[in-house]
Amino acid sequence: MKKRNKTLVILSILGLISTALTGCGKKDGVFTIGVSQYVEHAALDASYKGFVDALAEAGYVDGEKIKIDYQNAQGDQSNTNTIATKLVNDNNDLILAIATPSAQAVANATKDIPVLVTAVTDPYDAGLVESNEAPGGNISGTSDLTPVRKQFELLTQLIPDAKKVAILYTSSETNSKIQAQIAREAAEEFGLETVDATVSNTNEIQQVVESLIGKVDAIYAPTDNLIAKAMPTVAMVANSSELPIICGEKGMVESGGLATYGIDYYELGKLTGQQAVQIIEGKAKTEDMPIGYLAEEDCELTINEDVAKQLGIEIPADLK
Repeated sequence: MKKRNKTLVILSILGLISTALTGCGKKDGVFTIGVSQYVEHAALDASYKGFVDALAEAGYVDGEKIKIDYQNAQGDQSNTNTIATKLVNDNNDLILAIATPSAQAVANATKDIPVLVTAVTDPYDAGLVESNEAPGGNISGTSDLTPVRKQFELLTQLIPDAKKVAILYTSSETNSKIQAQIAREAAEEFGLETVDATVSNTNEIQQVVESLIGKVDAIYAPTDNLIAKAMPTVAMVANSSELPIICGEKGMVESGGLATYGIDYYELGKLTGQQAVQIIEGKAKTEDMPIGYLAEEDCELTINEDVAKQLGIEIPADLK
């Protein structure tokens, strides 16, 4: 082979290698992280912020040592699948999936790229891991399982005459169905009767809440993404009819709910970010990384005093 031809062959091979390396997740020493968030609302937004802040505190600032590609599905399941495919095809080094629908879409899209999930109540029940203690695959992360029993105890403190409680949630959300079952058990423990009030889309929420007026004494709304997004509507209908809402998390209370005893989603996101640091630095792998939880003692009481006043509810001294 002539020298010129040999040179062309070598250059061609180098070009192919360069193209292959460019297609890999790590480009120019920058660790790439793809993010799929199911929908915008206070809790999930706080989770993402906590994740980014934890990385920054460890020296991994977006645009410097890492590059983050943030995508939001706007509550559309088909969008979660499209986003998952994009993040996988982009060969990110790590993918963060925020909320169960996004996590399930990413899980279906890759078995190779490390994936962290957050704001998922039970990763095992959602089919994401072999067990929450030993995930065994490319997925780990953190759970937003809230202290449902404590929330029902709070309900009995604020609404002592309550006898019947509606559990308001989205019928298609695995995350919510798990919490609804826990809520039924907690309600029974406190001698409360429950009825399921399920919705399948945003358009049904107002009608379903209106149907509860005069039939129940309170509403329990878990950390359901659709309900959280539509809390202003839920609160508008319920509060105008003096129907108190005990919520799964703080953001829902700030949007018109009465109260919650719940986790801090910002801190949950930070915990997930700390897991990401372990993966970036090669100190841990998802298969061996247990699902993380915030301790119950780290949960916080939040009461919307304006709503309590509107509903004529007197806050017990020990809760103030």
